[in-house]
Formats: sequence, C-alpha cells, structure tokens
Amino acid sequence: MKLPYGWSRATPVFDEQNLVSCAGLVPVMALAERAGLSELVSSRVAITETKVRSAAVNPAGKLASIVAGMAAGADCIDDLDVIRSGGMRRLFGGVYAPATLGQFLREFTHGHTLQLASVARAHLVGLVQASGLLPGIEDQAFIDIDSLLRPVYGHAKQGGSFGHTKIGGRQVLRRGLSPLATTISTIQGAPVVAGIRLRAGRAGSGKGAASMVTEAIATARAAGASGQILVRGDSAYGNHAVVGACVKAGVRFSVVLTKNPAVTAAIASIAEDAWTPVHYPGAVVDDDTGELISDAEVAEVEFTAFTSTKHPVTARLVVRRVRDRARDQAGEEELFPVWRHHPFFTNNTEPTADADITNRRHAIIETVFADLIDGPLAHLPSGRFAANSAWAICAAICHNLLRAAGTLTSPRHALARGATLRRHIVTVPARLARPGRRTVLHLPEHWPWAQHWKTLWNNVFRPATGPPRLA
Repeated sequence: MKLPYGWSRATPVFDEQNLVSCAGLVPVMALAERAGLSELVSSRVAITETKVRSAAVNPAGKLASIVAGMAAGADCIDDLDVIRSGGMRRLFGGVYAPATLGQFLREFTHGHTLQLASVARAHLVGLVQASGLLPGIEDQAFIDIDSLLRPVYGHAKQGGSFGHTKIGGRQVLRRGLSPLATTISTIQGAPVVAGIRLRAGRAGSGKGAASMVTEAIATARAAGASGQILVRGDSAYGNHAVVGACVKAGVRFSVVLTKNPAVTAAIASIAEDAWTPVHYPGAVVDDDTGELISDAEVAEVEFTAFTSTKHPVTARLVVRRVRDRARDQAGEEELFPVWRHHPFFTNNTEPTADADITNRRHAIIETVFADLIDGPLAHLPSGRFAANSAWAICAAICHNLLRAAGTLTSPRHALARGATLRRHIVTVPARLARPGRRTVLHLPEHWPWAQHWKTLWNNVFRPATGPPRLA
C-alpha cells in the first residue's frame, strides 16, 4: 500500500456531521437495553445527597454513556468524548460530556457502589436470558476468584498503597489499587464477570473473598445454574471463610492450601505406589519456577482442614508433584529424586487426575483480567476511591455486554478477546442518511466482518426493541 503524492496538497477538515466511527454501538447498546440496563439503574441507584445538584440527574443515562464509551475503547474519563463525535448525537439520545460524567462519578459513595454492583449482577442475568450467554450453565458452572493490583502514581489517589504483585515471575512491591473479582464460566462458554470490588493496594488477597463467593453463587443460580457449581481459587482463598461459604451454599470447592505441618504430614503419608501420572492438555506454568510443564504425578489423601475453627471440613487433599530439575540443569547427578509438591483441597468427585486438570483451569480468570487491563481498567481515572470503584463495576458491565454481543455474532466471536470484539463489531465507521425519514446506516463496502455484523444486528433487533437510547 502506497500513498499517492497528491495527498501532500490535501486539506483535512473535521466538519462531517453524518459520519460515526462506532456504528457497532447501535446493536450493542440495544442489547444492553434488552437486558434491562436503564431500568435496573433507575430502580437501584439513588444518589440523593450531592455536592453539585445536577450531578446526580439521570444516573441511567450517564452510566449507559460510560459503558458505551468503554465499549468504544475509552480507558479514561476524557476518552468518553468518543461518543459525542460526528453523528453520534443523531444515533443516541442523552449523550453526556466527559466533564459531566466525571462529576457524576465523583458523587458516588461506598453505598452507591454497592447499588451499582447489584445492577451489574442483575444485568448479567438479563444478558444470559437475552443472548444465550454461558451455554451449558444448567449442567455445570465454574466460579473463579482472584485479585490483581493496578498501579497508580502520586499521592492524590485515595486508597493507593503498596501491595505485592508478580511481574515476570517475581514478587515485587508496587503502589496501586487492588480489585477483587469473581467470574462465571462453563465448559462451552467464555468467562464473564460475576462481581468486582475495588480495595486498597495493601489489602490482603483474600479480604472480602467469602462474601464475593456467596454473591457469585447467587448470581450463577439466578442465571440458570441448576446443576453442579465448582468454586476455584489459589492459596489466598484456601481458608475456612471461603470454604465455609461454599459448604453453606451447597456447592463444590477446589482451592489451593498453603503448606503447614498438617498438610506436610498428610503429603508424607501418601504411599509411593499411589502416585499416578497426569498429562495436561497444554503446558502449564510451574508455581515455583515459572517454567512450563506438560506432565506431573498426582495422588490424594483424605484430609481434615481448619481444625482450629468451629467448623472443620473433611475432603480430599489432592497433591501434584513435579520433579525438581535444578540438579539436572546444574550437571549434578542426584542420588534420589527430589519433588516439589503442590496441594489443593477439594470435594470435587472427579478422578484424581481429572480433578487436578480442572483445578489448574482456574487460570482462565487471567484472560478476563487481560481483557480488562487492555480496556477500561488500563487506568483508574479518578482521585476518589468510590469513583474508581464505580468505574471498575462499569468496566465489568461493559465486558459482559461485549461477551454477550459476541455470543450473538458467531461462535468465533463468542470466545474472542475484548479488543477483537471492539475492532470487528463496535468501531465500524458509518454514514447516516434519512431517505424518506427512515434512518439508514451506510457501512464500508467489503468490510471483512460484514456478515457477522449483520448477524448481530438481526439477532438484537429481531424482536422489535425500538430505537436504541443511552438514556
């Protein structure tokens, strides 16, 4: 591709009022309304006391504007101006300026973020019903919980503090804010965000995990999970609070346990002939070395955990052991094999090897984190903690909305990354026309994903939903 020389004498002018750069927001936001976004916000989010009287007016329209901007690629408040360019105001009603939306977010308190979190959970249930999201949820569902640390800079960020994170396989101390998230996935369906809660950077990974798990279980059941539910987590969540929440809710759990004398003694009691090989479908990362491994050995023993609490739990202690190759790499001959052991505690009824593979698939939550970091959670844009909390919840709503839109587009898009969905579905340029007072979108000829885009349009507007509105 070569640019003709004559373009050096061209004059660019930003004056076209009939062009839009994100025509895919029409079916995407129509899908959001089909799942009841505006109605849920209007009925559950009530900001009565404000510093600026007009800031809390029409919360449904303002939150929908934030979600729409995130779907178009915005990762900070200023980027939300993308929904006001060109003919966007002719496509949607109630389009707000970034300054207005930032002022609205700063009116949030902790109680308002709890209200918005309930909206996100109910909207996920609505998306499942409207789009067929999470196929196979009636048979089996997986709930994963984990946290991440998003870096912040300077002292103006409320809650910003130093916490531990892993970069390049090494633990480092970094200033930031720490969202705790739960996801729901199925064997056939990609993970969606069941809940997200922002915490200070110094917060322990397991802080608030039990209540998050309880909410995620209730959300999964409301979305149609009438069969088996398995909750998975790493060692930060292998505690009596999380496991007790699973037992109380009647679901299964699979959580990593931190080694202590009781766990070490249980591992030592396993007979040598009890170990069986397990081959992973794909290479996995070793927890200690960061190296990729494709096989290991597993065994199990009955174990009673949390004996110092009022409610000890007896279940299976499944142990994966991996050969320590450090001596081989150093050129030394080992007199006897040296193993590294990785135990997890579960009441999953699968065979030992299958239970280990299922537990390792907890890492699927990292794909959600990657999507969020590559999108709305690239930044936490406000200095106020509650505003950043609301921003994180809006990011979760946006992630689920794009995932539902991909489900209605094609099998490939049902599993695609958020960046792919934005590129193929949302950021499609179009020209507006009104022949005979009927709105027509003229989209690019030979658009590579035109047929998929039409499939989404037809699936969203097949039942008459009326014109899409942000308010």
